[in-house]
Amino acid sequence: MSFGEAIRDGFTKYATFSGRSSRSAYWWWILFYVLVIIVASVLDAAISTGVIAILVWLGFFLPNLAVLVRRLHDTDRTGWWVLIGLIPLIGAIVLIVFACIDSGPPNKYGQGPDDRGELAATAPAGQSPAAPTAPQSPPSSEMPPPPGQGGPAS
Repeated sequence: MSFGEAIRDGFTKYATFSGRSSRSAYWWWILFYVLVIIVASVLDAAISTGVIAILVWLGFFLPNLAVLVRRLHDTDRTGWWVLIGLIPLIGAIVLIVFACIDSGPPNKYGQGPDDRGELAATAPAGQSPAAPTAPQSPPSSEMPPPPGQGGPAS
């Protein structure tokens, strides 16, 4: 998911706590939020007030919470795990670890991140993913003859 798609997704699902959000959607959204908070803080410092940053924080509270809950759903955890963030330091670390975990297979919260269905396999850099192949039997010239038909056991 791109930066713009993550922002659009965050605002279109402003207070949607169901479904899943991919790892990239979550972190792009967090980057956008941090940039907006920095701009709001600079504006507050320029006009010697704290109102803009507070309004931005209030405006982003629900979408931040919704994106985090959807991210937890993507790792097959209930949204109630956000409450662990109330534990000083430890809670924030746990939530960051959960947000960094890769997307899982389809679960009770939906098909896949961003409704893409099954996750695509990735290959090492510079290589294309190989298609799964069925196991092949050895050529008939290398196979031993069945028992009783001129083999060493007869």
